[in-house]
Amino acid sequence: MDKVRICVTGAGGFIGHHLVTFLKKQGYWVRGVDLKKPDYEVSQADEFRILDLCHPDNCLEATKDIELVFALAADMGGMGYISANHSKILYHNSLINLHTLESARVNGVRKYLFASSACIYPEYRQEEANVTPLKEEDAYPAQPQDAYGWEKLITERLCEYYRRDYEMQTYIVRFHNIFGPRGTWDGGREKAPAALCRKIALAKLNGISEIQIWGDGEQTRSFCYIDDCVEGLHKIIYSDYHDPINLGQDELVTINQLADMVAAIAGIPIKKAHIAGPQGVRGRNSDNGRLFKILEWTPEISLEEGLAKTYTWIEAQVKKNYSGSESSDEPATSKKESMVQKQ
Repeated sequence: MDKVRICVTGAGGFIGHHLVTFLKKQGYWVRGVDLKKPDYEVSQADEFRILDLCHPDNCLEATKDIELVFALAADMGGMGYISANHSKILYHNSLINLHTLESARVNGVRKYLFASSACIYPEYRQEEANVTPLKEEDAYPAQPQDAYGWEKLITERLCEYYRRDYEMQTYIVRFHNIFGPRGTWDGGREKAPAALCRKIALAKLNGISEIQIWGDGEQTRSFCYIDDCVEGLHKIIYSDYHDPINLGQDELVTINQLADMVAAIAGIPIKKAHIAGPQGVRGRNSDNGRLFKILEWTPEISLEEGLAKTYTWIEAQVKKNYSGSESSDEPATSKKESMVQKQ
């Protein structure tokens, strides 16, 4: 029997790269598509194409002779990057999403999974640190905080209309802070777990104890380990459920608590210097009720276990890229410059 042919867009990024690896282990034929190949490991994709999906012809090439699409490609990053690049994010991601979905329809793709985000949820539901977990129906009345959330929400609607108008099987997954090894850990696009792992690894390397945290550190989030994420994606695309669904952990922690957990893993005491910087919403957590009802499954890897694996990997990267005498949060080997402040 011929293998099912899958396209993963954004396969050079963190989640996309892990998803390609997972799918290959399941026995699929996989085409990876991105502007670049993965940074930290060779892709296991059967075929990897460097394509700018802002252009419709490239999207047609990416989805040709494909049965399933996991649409993960996006211009995105951590809170520092998102808060500084609203127009760029909305423009690029809108083009990517519009062209990829239409190309999949033209090429007769059977199943199309769109990677949305918890950033679509209204700001008015996330104003308290002790936030009520967000249910899928809480998305409306709409009021995402930033352009990244708006473009995700618009594409969710487009997927729903394509399913109705063209009988195309679309799936919509709202990620809640996915983290793990072999992802961006410096340069301005990294997210909170990776940034804290880097800062604490640097502190350990340099024999210092103080790290910087944006805001008072009492903002809250839940964090889902990458292995649970890719397993959930695979389960969802083979389900009969087509409305938006959360994919994340439901353990709520403050950023201060997250820093303390990483420091405990690193085996060092830390002092937190709270500074001004973009923080996003005050609190955000995933309600996994619908996920469990549909799949009879929820993410299983604890935050502590996932952080231990992530910190070990990032500490190794820090040792390779930073000098022991380096006191700044900048690599000694390449002195990367970022347009946005690191977090």
